[in-house]
Amino acid sequence: MGQKVHPIGFRLGITQDWKSKWYSEKKRYTQTLHEDIKIRKFIEERYKQAGISSVLIERLGDRMRVKIMAARPGIVIGAKGAEVEKLNEIIKKLTSAKEVIVNVDEVKKPELDAKLVAEDIALQLERRVTHRRAMKKAIDAALKAGAKGIKTQVGGRIGGVDLARKEWFMAGRMPLQ
Repeated sequence: MGQKVHPIGFRLGITQDWKSKWYSEKKRYTQTLHEDIKIRKFIEERYKQAGISSVLIERLGDRMRVKIMAARPGIVIGAKGAEVEKLNEIIKKLTSAKEVIVNVDEVKKPELDAKLVAEDIALQLERRVTHRRAMKKAIDAALKAGAKGIKTQVGGRIGGVDLARKEWFMAGRMPLQ
């Protein structure tokens, strides 16, 4: 069993792209990385209701471009783009960038996005929906949206039982590689 490759590192450049695109001097690398982490954390906490799938950050010199992929982009954009303007100013304060451009794109099929499906299942569990029902509903929605296969897993003290366990459901094709 030994060494396992992290799934994101395994797919980088093939099926997935980097979440941050920039180059930094050795002295400023940690500061830039921490700025990226702060930006992502802030956006995901502030716009939790928008269903944020990913936050892509590109830097070139003093300019920064932040691309937000959201299931409900209207929440992030706000009335006449007012919310985006506020976000621009907040990001400028959080970082050393002089010019910030925020782009908000819609996730066309949120049922096919793993992060959004997981957040939806977690939200249903918090509202006391049974775990089997929540998982099967997510599987059905993903298959109807065009997924070739899906596997969902819930772990912990399921249903408030004393003994923790894991339960998973799978439908369609799920190759390991």
